[in-house]
Amino acid sequence: MSLIAKTQIKEIIGDFSLSSDFIPALDQEVRQIVKKAILRAKKNNRRTVMARDI
Repeated sequence: MSLIAKTQIKEIIGDFSLSSDFIPALDQEVRQIVKKAILRAKKNNRRTVMARDI
């Protein structure tokens, strides 16, 4: 399941083209950011992930 909506990315990039490997790579980066944020929240004894965890 992808966390990234290709149509929304296309809106952001405008006239640029997307390679077929861009969305999966971006999805992987987002997953890593979320995992790191979860770890930071856990280290701070919270079960709520906050913007400051990024």
